[in-house]
Amino acid sequence: MLKYSHRVLSIFLITNWLLSGCAPLQRIDITPTGTTSPTIAPSPTLSPTIEVKPNNRSDTGWSLLQPGLEKRLLNIYDNQNQLLESLHILRLDQNLFRLDVAYDETPKDLENWQAETKASIVVNGGYFRVENGKYIPNGLTIINGTAFGDSYDTFAGMLAINEKSAALRWLANEPYDSTEKLVAALQSFPLLIKPGGELGFSKQYEDNLKARRTVIGQDKDRKLLFIVASEGDFTLHELSAYLTESDLNLDIAINLDGGPSSGIIIDNYPQESVFEQTLLPVVILAYPR
Repeated sequence: MLKYSHRVLSIFLITNWLLSGCAPLQRIDITPTGTTSPTIAPSPTLSPTIEVKPNNRSDTGWSLLQPGLEKRLLNIYDNQNQLLESLHILRLDQNLFRLDVAYDETPKDLENWQAETKASIVVNGGYFRVENGKYIPNGLTIINGTAFGDSYDTFAGMLAINEKSAALRWLANEPYDSTEKLVAALQSFPLLIKPGGELGFSKQYEDNLKARRTVIGQDKDRKLLFIVASEGDFTLHELSAYLTESDLNLDIAINLDGGPSSGIIIDNYPQESVFEQTLLPVVILAYPR
């Protein structure tokens, strides 16, 4: 969970929030005022380097779980062969799967979300806050065609879902337009990969804070990817660089809420699940078409 003020904040403070993942609920809440989102200048495009992590790894490669749904597990080790990170990756063909977003001011674990929505896949969503005992998503959120909340600024990205398909966008290039006819949407930040496959979170914003991470990406074939780094060894810049240099063919990728929020469950494949460590008010859902 990330709490923030809509007042203009320094890059240093925002970056610390970005890198810390989901914070404890006891953290002081600052009620947003006005409609101005915190602003981070888009980071310059730098040449990414894979040196942020050792190359010692094991990779299952892609395996087909069901038509339109592929799974891959990538484990990264240090030079002493100790596990550093596990990347749990799902890849969805939009011809065979559709996405949705669900929200409830009373949070639930992923298993209860799945039982309630009957979704095949449930993934944690973006940042949220608590006001008067109610859990509220940060940024613009659209549920069943109804929008609420304020749109983030150019530092953020957006999952936008219409009746035909889902797409990821960078709000610097494609800001939200209230006349859009979207079925569902959510916003989060920062961009880990900018459109075109460019490094999204440069080293100048690095604070060296490690956490569990959840990422939603879209590759150059318009397939959607959910990525959960379950061991908590990546900083945001490290993850940005790693994904940019990977063979995932990503065109754009957006960081979702991390830390204890990170989790994904797949119906009929419990062994592939990564369980969250806190209750969640907003989730991303996937259904077979």
